[in-house]
Amino acid sequence: MREEIKRIWPEIEWIKDEDIKEKTYKCWEYAIENSVLSAEDLEKIPFSLLIDDCDITFMNHKRTCVQLSVDIAKTMEKNFGTKINWDYLISGAILIDVGKLLEYEITDGKLGTSRDGKLLRHPFSGVAIADRFGLPYDIHHIIAYHSKEGDLGKRTVESIIVHHADFVSFEPFQNAKTLKV
Repeated sequence: MREEIKRIWPEIEWIKDEDIKEKTYKCWEYAIENSVLSAEDLEKIPFSLLIDDCDITFMNHKRTCVQLSVDIAKTMEKNFGTKINWDYLISGAILIDVGKLLEYEITDGKLGTSRDGKLLRHPFSGVAIADRFGLPYDIHHIIAYHSKEGDLGKRTVESIIVHHADFVSFEPFQNAKTLKV
């Protein structure tokens, strides 16, 4: 399992703190072991069930979000002197959708959202997974606040960056939200 996760998530190796790196791996191992999906499936399924005919895969979206987060943070650090906790940023960006693996079900050969997934969206189940493995609350915060559930609270700098990187790699593909000229 570890080798499969290393293959689909080379960005985990960017985490310098060995404890955070190991716990990030364990979160993904747990999620895959408790999902109807395999690591290989993540490279094939659409990144969102909310977009019709989505041809961007889950892993393509996820890895793009992590890479954008790092690029944004580097620019902010360079131009503004912003202090970034790189391990929190990278681990958090890698884990924001780990809870989605517990949301899925396959019915009649079709991927969908389970009843449990409708009751408890992935920011919440993702935090539960991160807590199970003892990741710092700063990483929990990034997971919890990355989507619309976090819009009513205050975000850390790392959480703001990940939130925007996630939406920049999501919203342009929602035809109803993208202006066509």
